[in-house]
Amino acid sequence: MTHHKHHARKDHHAHDEQAPAPIAVITVSDTRTSADDTSGATLRDKLQEAGFHVGDPVIVKDEPWQIRVAIEQALNGGARAVILNGGTGLAPRDGTPEVVEKMLDKPLPGFGELFRMLSFQEIGAAAMLSRAVAGTRGRALLVSLPGSTAAVRLAAEKLLVPQLRHILGLLSG
Repeated sequence: MTHHKHHARKDHHAHDEQAPAPIAVITVSDTRTSADDTSGATLRDKLQEAGFHVGDPVIVKDEPWQIRVAIEQALNGGARAVILNGGTGLAPRDGTPEVVEKMLDKPLPGFGELFRMLSFQEIGAAAMLSRAVAGTRGRALLVSLPGSTAAVRLAAEKLLVPQLRHILGLLSG
């Protein structure tokens, strides 16, 4: 029986992406610049440390059309995952999740659910304010994270780095 479990585990990872997949990181903010974008830098660092190829930093204003264009440019440029941070709050200009949701072929609700559960363990009830979302578009993964550095670090360490290769391998089909 133990052998069977080991075999199943091996099969589970048989689809993992082997080559370093190109990842785009997009910061959505009306105020951040490349000099003070600690969340974008943290996300890029965590992904690079895990062996992913991360493109140049991109910062866009909290405007739906700019967010959509940035995502489309990243996908057209070959990104296998586009990870956005910022614009997920309740303020009137926070619209990143809506843009991402409209672009998805398949939503991945478990991502947001797990992110909020993990976030609750760190920050308590304020975690319910997170509108983090993820899903697929074609053969790519789209993820929308809050803009806080703590949130980005949490998502990278607990969710993205452990599963990204597997997800991208499955999407390569």
